[in-house]
Amino acid sequence: MASSEPLCVDFRIEAGYRHRMMAFVRLVMILLMVAPVALGAPSQGATGERSHVPAAPQSVAVTQLENFLKAVATGDDDTSFNAVREIYSSAALNRSTWPAQRVFLQRLQFHGVERATATEAEITAYDPVVDGWAHLVASVDPRPPHQIIRMVVVLGARPKDVPAPAKLQPAALTAATRAQLTTLTQQDRFAGAVLIARRGRPILTAAYGLADREAHIPNRIDTEFRFGSLGKMFTAVAIMQLAQAGTLDLDAPVGQYLKDYPNREIATRVTINQLLTHTGGTGDIFGPEFFAHRESLRDLKDYIELYGTRAPLFEPGTRRDYSNYGFILLGRIIEVTSGLSYDEYLKRNVFTPAGMSSTGMLPESVQLPRRAVGYTASGQGELQSAADTLPYRGTSAGGGYSTVDDLLRFANALFSQRLLDAAHTYLLTAGGMSGPGGTFIPYDFAGKTLEGRRFFGHSGAAPGMNGELRIFPDDGYVVIVLANLDPPAATRVANFISDRLP
Repeated sequence: MASSEPLCVDFRIEAGYRHRMMAFVRLVMILLMVAPVALGAPSQGATGERSHVPAAPQSVAVTQLENFLKAVATGDDDTSFNAVREIYSSAALNRSTWPAQRVFLQRLQFHGVERATATEAEITAYDPVVDGWAHLVASVDPRPPHQIIRMVVVLGARPKDVPAPAKLQPAALTAATRAQLTTLTQQDRFAGAVLIARRGRPILTAAYGLADREAHIPNRIDTEFRFGSLGKMFTAVAIMQLAQAGTLDLDAPVGQYLKDYPNREIATRVTINQLLTHTGGTGDIFGPEFFAHRESLRDLKDYIELYGTRAPLFEPGTRRDYSNYGFILLGRIIEVTSGLSYDEYLKRNVFTPAGMSSTGMLPESVQLPRRAVGYTASGQGELQSAADTLPYRGTSAGGGYSTVDDLLRFANALFSQRLLDAAHTYLLTAGGMSGPGGTFIPYDFAGKTLEGRRFFGHSGAAPGMNGELRIFPDDGYVVIVLANLDPPAATRVANFISDRLP
């Protein structure tokens, strides 16, 4: 099992619906970034009861972790925050960011103890929304009142006492998937398209729900869905193509290609490899500045003009922190190195060779008759258009649109080495770099392991959009889910399918 990464708790949230929603989305995106490694369906046994792993006698640490989960679920946001602060004293917690953190944490149901001493413990908890598991690891002060002094939440593997779902042969798999999709659609928890393929050929293609609720237009297999960060795959492929051609050095710093980059620390110390592994400390693009300039951020250069003076958030290469801005920089490096716009480079070197005619980054102002409307939950839980949260157009960090058929064509092009040679395909999907202490940090698109099965791909999540592409190279399965609802609409379905692949 590949190692999971800690769930950070430093999410920022601002007053107002847009900023609150984007803080929530950043939380979801960090979850989805590692979800394929970690999430597994517990379809039997996840009842909230303890597992059979015994706790250390009188383990205060276990008690405090259980108390933490109870406090998270207590009352409204303010009441919950006050209850948590009695248990967990940390600068990472503050009242303004707590509602966004709580969205995920309040779903967790205590399951059992993995390990424990008097002052340290690890417990497992079940998240019924995404049908997956989390591990909470904490240290407590040995002195009364035994506050938690350190805690991380890590997306983890299914506990050993919870049996895995039965593996299903293709006919049974497609029948079970259709039944699950019908149920989720009736509950208004899914709207989108799904494709399962084996050895390049679909064994299931299906579309559910509405592409446009006002006009009552149903989703179809050829509906174009926004895919969020899933588009980072195309950026990573483009970077590897330039490396394969010898026109780009993966170990070179940003400033070797962006010679007038405003911040000299990033220009001289952050490398292409660090951008690909999210270890450059280059930060995010979403927040008050984004919404203040959303309509004027039309090209990659505009993002650099807005964010380019920022220094790294931490010493480059010392830790992993998901960075949308890092992929903006990669896109601009593609433009400078190739002499083409990012969109034109992808069209010539990725989309056309793969046969992808329904994938692009065109501005939201361009009317595309088959592009679905994205629907996000309002503060009252009702669905509304997510149009006012969208960037002007898709970028090298994501935000474009595609169909399930086009994404299968992309997967097939990778399998058949039409986009990269064998060496660079392997580097893209299995490579990375060494981190602190010799730990291996994979590329953004690199392989992971799910229940002993190797795969690679990407997720995407934002208001009104959720996408999953999972490529299982050893047995030729590809799972693609695109949804025009908030996450985890697509991830929930991808987990259901992935857990049952034969």
